[in-house]
Amino acid sequence: MKKKVLYITIAIVVCLLIGFLSGFATQSSVDTWYSTLNKPNFNPPNWIFAPVWTVLYILMGIAAGIVWAKGFYHIWVKTALYFFGFQLLFNALWSIVFFGFQNPFWALLVILVLLGLILQTIKCFKIVSRTAAYLLIPYLLWVCFALLLNYKIWELN
Repeated sequence: MKKKVLYITIAIVVCLLIGFLSGFATQSSVDTWYSTLNKPNFNPPNWIFAPVWTVLYILMGIAAGIVWAKGFYHIWVKTALYFFGFQLLFNALWSIVFFGFQNPFWALLVILVLLGLILQTIKCFKIVSRTAAYLLIPYLLWVCFALLLNYKIWELN
């Protein structure tokens, strides 16, 4: 049990760290470039993103920790965590491309890949732990929303 808590804690810290680091790319453009864009009427207020992402990163970390605790020697655990790592990298890459490079079109392509990686991660997590897979559902839904938002911003600008 102590090992599981340790793995979950480490995974949460890693996810939050990735979120924090990708936030640097976001922060530099939110009050400047992003504020000048035409946005759809369903665009949430800027203040909502940080708390939502914090909760999502915590859920992602719990899910990854649960899977990791099943034993990294197991092929499905390794596979699931590899997909998790790739999707986490694409998660950060999206912020860099959208906000850092200020390119909604390329960010749209990145988020499409991200969505595929999340789906594959959920599929692999489900083999190892249904609970871990279900913990990623809010993340999947938020990224679907982000995909729609990204598309509309690209379309309107």
